[in-house]
Formats: sequence, structure tokens, C-alpha cells
Amino acid sequence: MDNFTPWSALAGGALLGASAVILLLFAGKIAGISGIFSGLLRPRKKDFLWRLLFVAGMMGSFFILSPTLSSSWLIAPSIGLYIIAGLLVGIGTRVGNGCTSGHGIIGIARISKRSILATCIFISSAIVVVLFR
Repeated sequence: MDNFTPWSALAGGALLGASAVILLLFAGKIAGISGIFSGLLRPRKKDFLWRLLFVAGMMGSFFILSPTLSSSWLIAPSIGLYIIAGLLVGIGTRVGNGCTSGHGIIGIARISKRSILATCIFISSAIVVVLFR
């Protein structure tokens, strides 16, 4: 609880929700990051640019905000660990047919039973992982 920051968490959640609503209303697209990213790997005409800009904006925000972030959230300075973690997340999104953003933000808002169940599993898994930390 030393690094608990409710205001930045609230602001981040509001920005995620706003981006999901804007993308859905104006483009008819679901803001699930795994689906957006996988569309970059299998590009289709007229569907590539918005995905590239979305991912670039997410990645760019890290570099813009990194001077204001503490380093306490980093697990280890090992690039290999990050690669393994990324691969595991990728496998999990394939097995779960979506990622936490797609299920948790959009799926729950659409009252999708599958997304509600998936989000409960995500949260339960996170609780167990934190207990072993």
C-alpha cells in the first residue's frame, strides 16, 4: 500500500474508458489491445493505420510519462524476463479469446457472460499471484 495512488488510478481508468467509448462510437471498433495488436500482425487494407496509431500512442505515452514514474513498478532490469512475460501474456490472450482490456472494459460494459467470467478469472489469478509475491 506504499505506492497506492487512487487519483492517478482513477484518471487512468477514466482515460481507458473514454478511449474505449470513443473508438466504439466513432469507428465501431472494440478497444481490446490483443485484438488491435494482432491486427497489425495480419494487416488488412483500411484497417492497419488506426491500429498502428493506437499502439504507437500507447507505447509513446510511456516515454512521455516515464520521467514522472517511479522505478518501483519494475520487476527486474532483464529484457529476457520481459520477453517471457510478453509471450505468456500473448498465449493467455489467445487461450482466453481476448485480453483484460477487451473483456474487462468492453465485455463487461456489453454484459457479456464470457467477459464477466474471464474478468473474474483474471482478478482471481492476480490476487493469488500477489499473495505469493
